[in-house]
Amino acid sequence: MSIRKKFADLFSKSAGRYAALFTVLCVYTSLSFVTRTILFIESAKDVDFNLAHLFRVFVTGLGFDIAIGLSFLLLYAVYLLLFPRRWVGSLADKIFTYGYLFLVLVIMFFSLMAEFPFWDEFGVRFNFIAVDYLIYTYEVISNINQSYPLPLIIVVLLVLVAATLLLLYKTGIFKYTFSSKQSVGLRAYYIVPILIITMLLLCVMKNKQADFSNNLVVNELGKNGVFSFFAAFRSNELDYDTFYPTVDDKQAYTILKKLLLQENQQHTSMQWDNISRITKGEDEIRPNIILVAIESFSGDFLKAFGNNNDITPNYDSLTNQSIFFTNLYATGTRTVRGMEALTLCVPPTPGNSIVRRPGNDHIFSIATILKQKNYHPYFIYGGDGYFDNMNNYFGGQGFDIVDRDRGNPLSEDIDTHRYNIPTNEVSFENAWGICDEDLYKQAIKYADKSSNANTPFFQFVMTTSNHKPYTFPEGRINLPQGDRNAAVKYTDYALGKFLAEAQQKPWFKNTVFLIVADHCASSAGKWEINIDKHHIPAIIYNLPHEPGKIGRLVSQIDLMPTLFGYLHWNYSTALYGKDINQVKAGEERAFIGNYRTLGLLKANLFTQIDDRKRVKQFSVSDRDKSLSVTLTQNKELVAETIAYYQTASKRFKNGKMKEKKF
Repeated sequence: MSIRKKFADLFSKSAGRYAALFTVLCVYTSLSFVTRTILFIESAKDVDFNLAHLFRVFVTGLGFDIAIGLSFLLLYAVYLLLFPRRWVGSLADKIFTYGYLFLVLVIMFFSLMAEFPFWDEFGVRFNFIAVDYLIYTYEVISNINQSYPLPLIIVVLLVLVAATLLLLYKTGIFKYTFSSKQSVGLRAYYIVPILIITMLLLCVMKNKQADFSNNLVVNELGKNGVFSFFAAFRSNELDYDTFYPTVDDKQAYTILKKLLLQENQQHTSMQWDNISRITKGEDEIRPNIILVAIESFSGDFLKAFGNNNDITPNYDSLTNQSIFFTNLYATGTRTVRGMEALTLCVPPTPGNSIVRRPGNDHIFSIATILKQKNYHPYFIYGGDGYFDNMNNYFGGQGFDIVDRDRGNPLSEDIDTHRYNIPTNEVSFENAWGICDEDLYKQAIKYADKSSNANTPFFQFVMTTSNHKPYTFPEGRINLPQGDRNAAVKYTDYALGKFLAEAQQKPWFKNTVFLIVADHCASSAGKWEINIDKHHIPAIIYNLPHEPGKIGRLVSQIDLMPTLFGYLHWNYSTALYGKDINQVKAGEERAFIGNYRTLGLLKANLFTQIDDRKRVKQFSVSDRDKSLSVTLTQNKELVAETIAYYQTASKRFKNGKMKEKKF
């Protein structure tokens, strides 16, 4: 008899009825260890090699793994305790055991396999993104099917499960599971500690316990994907006062009102929590405005920022014909954050984007200002805008909606028009929506409609082609389907074609284009917030103004107020965004955040606050935007950071962001 067989036999005898339970638990914890190790190797370049930290990663990770493994097996443990001894080994016993363990192993193997593409895409364990995706089964399943060989994955998954069960059978694990007829007291000897340990681990262990370093990758490696998933599920909303550092509300507003006031503005009220201002302009012009938000369009795709792959020739050319923002930062890592920043011009509040929250209708937004100027606002999207609550959000701000209506209705409280993109106007479509070429044809179609009605129009056009599975119509570019660089090049191709077609329209000469990324392609890296990964491009094209570059630090929330400034508009505002041309030197700032961590970039300092009421401050390298913890904190910047985020969070929660008459 081999040593392996002897060991298995000895283990099975000692574990008896619980041999299969303990074996499956060992399989899961072992494979979780292997997964953690592989992810560590894949991300080695972003890991700080501190031996104490790495030891803690694997020890903490083991705790999470055991907690989840036991959770998977908890029902089976109770079954083993309560199942009558005289029926042990019966057909019913075997059916339940094999069936339950088969299901558990499917879940275990699937969750471990899914960790790798998710880590590759986002650089973290399962988080709120994974939770959100459960809601949108059509898009997610279609995306998986189009991005990966799903039939092969299913076959591999089933083979792994079958092989595991066969191994348990061959090693005699099941023999003892179905032959050991222990008394209830002896069974309780095994089961009660399992139940107690499981409950203690689930109660005591929190995802935050893995966040012990300043290195994001290290922290994430110490977590368990499934545990992180349920942690995100439980904390999808974060109350600012409960979790984040605060100052007195009046102090916060005093700081905020001073920071928001521009050279050409004055406050409309002396009320301490009223941030409304009048913006003065002269000789205002009112061109049509098309805002194109390009999916995942990172700054490092452009030649201007050092990319030599020639994948954005059209955008590169446009930078020389436009107002080009070279030092612009996205507020977040998801499309809804970009939408929030561009329309509400507000810092990224913790938890869900405001776009996805209830009560987000009739907020003071750019639509409020546009409607005051008699613009007809459209939201044009190539997928079904029910995804991420986009339709309800834009409809609630007064936008007409153009999308691929798949039968998901708007809220009954939303009073707007919704226009379906008909199938006969679609040449190519993937999981996320129609190709960019088809989308831009819709933009031109509705621009023609508004122009014929002599109505100034505003369009928010949201693209999708630069998103996994990275598929697009054949024959457009010289790169293969399914590749990120190819998707970027196609995205650029479609943009160039759109502008060429728009130039043939009578409304073009009176139309301004703001073309900007919604967020970057990836935010993964060493730190919780990787500043460099939030760098995005933006241009204002066809403006009656000399082309030029703006190298000053600009936040994504500043783009629309800056455009309003170029148009010389007089308007009332309660936005946090500012016209960069009216910002005093040294007062430039950018807001950068993720689901839990919020930050303010100003000069060469990055001030960071998180949901453990911690405040950190880093010096920022001019060369690569790397971070170094400061020895002493700039208290003024700490107060500014808290003031911005505290007031923004509370204003939404308390309804103070709602539209009001000025």
